[in-house]
Amino acid sequence: MKAITNTLFSNWHFMRWLRLGLGLFVAYQAFTLHDTFAGIIAGLFLFQAFTNAGCCGSVGCAVPTKKEDTANVDQVTYEVVKSKVREQPEKS
Repeated sequence: MKAITNTLFSNWHFMRWLRLGLGLFVAYQAFTLHDTFAGIIAGLFLFQAFTNAGCCGSVGCAVPTKKEDTANVDQVTYEVVKSKVREQPEKS
């Protein structure tokens, strides 16, 4: 139960507010115009807003927020290799 309330009341970003606004607007239009299809679309937007689910699932398209641990990175050393090209005698 705590996980559900945590999902509902945390991490409200711009896209969640936009989905909520679109869902409420389309639901109002569906109610006033008696349009079933608009009601289904409104339900989809409201479901996505409340569960923080997008088209790819719950935060499926988001960039991961975990930062890499740079303390354990191995140091790489490079060696410059120059080739010795002999000059060719000019042909006359």
